[in-house]
Amino acid sequence: MFKNHPKGLIPAALSNMGERFGYYIMNAVLVLFLCSKFGLKEETSALIYSFFYAGIYILSLVGGIIADRTQNYKGTIITGLVVMCFGYIVLSVPILATSDNTSWLLTMTCTALFLIAFGNGLFKGNLQAIVGQLYDDPKYSSQRDAGFQIFYVFINIGGLVAPFIAPILRSWWLGVHNMAYNASLPALCHEYLSVSDNMNQQNADNLYALVSSMGGQTDNLSQFCTEYLDVFNTGIHYSFIASVAAMLLSLCIFLWAKKGLPSPAKKAKAEVVNYTAEEKAQMAREIKQRMYALFAVLGIAIFFWFSFHQNGTSLSLFARDFVKTDSIQPEIWQALNPFYVIILTPVVMFIFGRLSQKGKEISTPRKIAIGMGLAGLAYLFLMVFSLMKGYPSANEFKEVAPAVAESLKTGPWVLFVLYFFLTVAELFISPLGLSFVSKVAPKNLQGLCQGLWLGATAIGNLLLWIGPLVYNAYPIWVAWGVFLAVCLVSMGIMFGMVRWLERVTA
Repeated sequence: MFKNHPKGLIPAALSNMGERFGYYIMNAVLVLFLCSKFGLKEETSALIYSFFYAGIYILSLVGGIIADRTQNYKGTIITGLVVMCFGYIVLSVPILATSDNTSWLLTMTCTALFLIAFGNGLFKGNLQAIVGQLYDDPKYSSQRDAGFQIFYVFINIGGLVAPFIAPILRSWWLGVHNMAYNASLPALCHEYLSVSDNMNQQNADNLYALVSSMGGQTDNLSQFCTEYLDVFNTGIHYSFIASVAAMLLSLCIFLWAKKGLPSPAKKAKAEVVNYTAEEKAQMAREIKQRMYALFAVLGIAIFFWFSFHQNGTSLSLFARDFVKTDSIQPEIWQALNPFYVIILTPVVMFIFGRLSQKGKEISTPRKIAIGMGLAGLAYLFLMVFSLMKGYPSANEFKEVAPAVAESLKTGPWVLFVLYFFLTVAELFISPLGLSFVSKVAPKNLQGLCQGLWLGATAIGNLLLWIGPLVYNAYPIWVAWGVFLAVCLVSMGIMFGMVRWLERVTA
């Protein structure tokens, strides 16, 4: 698996694990955290989530420009890790949100999210550019796709651990205060504290029953709700401290490994070549064709990430609302994706390798088209399942009596099947998309082009709020149908461009 790969690959991947740890912490908890801490509506939390994740990727374009102009990729990466670390430090401070401080506290939280996004922008694309430069050596160039797949496996180790941290710390802190986790209780507490006299009667009954089951004081629900929200969210704040530790670990690994990674500025000085006017014109035409090909694939990537990153919004809400979480809390299901990445990547690499040995190698553009089809299969499965179960909109489902709602919830197997297809689709698109970008990008624009790939991801993330909006307003199969349609149309367009893309990147 590691044969014929440059030595700098594994250290580069390990230095990315801390960023992935923080990323998956946020992916697992951010929407639910904003709802539980500030009492925000799910649509509002999803909108903040969308802007945050769009910021992570669009700021990678800024980070790429900075690194390309300064030719200081390593310094930009180090700065990014430090800025991310500071953002997580701000988030880790546990302050109870009240009606008096919500405005400035939410502003501080969003500022911390911006710092994390900006630091990520300085870090992410530039590290990927360095990995691509490792394969510019002709000795390793044929292993570029496989190299990015290995890179993808290692960075997901951090993602595998992260989703367990917040639920474990939150449950521990609740237990210390003789309380227990309940997914619906934070929303009920916020509703009671804001409109106790006009609270929906069914919700009031549900709140009373849950407080009684925990041995809380039902004669002073206001005090219980305030204490529960404080303890519940403090446990989540502690998980951000774990993210700080992960960032510092990544920083140490990168500082240790940076001497063995490429130095583009030094390389550029060594490669001074004089070209004729005809050669320059030919190079300009080739670069133009390659950039056209890059933007075509970026257009497809927008719709993939719009569909795939629902794992942090509508799919996370689905796990909370429609899946039995009495033994496994909803955030933990985010670990399925990195788990599948780790165990399935060697399988996918083996299949690609065997096909190559038999002279039936699948081109990178064709793999991306197949990946869109696999993502469509995931949503086809979930749409058919939701139709068969007759699930209403999420808002309607929340008004159902708890005993009835519990009987309608599904088992965890649905999430295992869903994330299996989504992860295989990801393995056909994300690492190979990074490889495609590093292959077509001009050498002096590696950071910028990796930033463009992440910028396409940002545009997809800006649309993430659509998922929860449809999920809450219509029978949930409609939301899955929207993503199915997006994936199928994108697959068709990509297959239509495959031959052209293959010629351009030959």
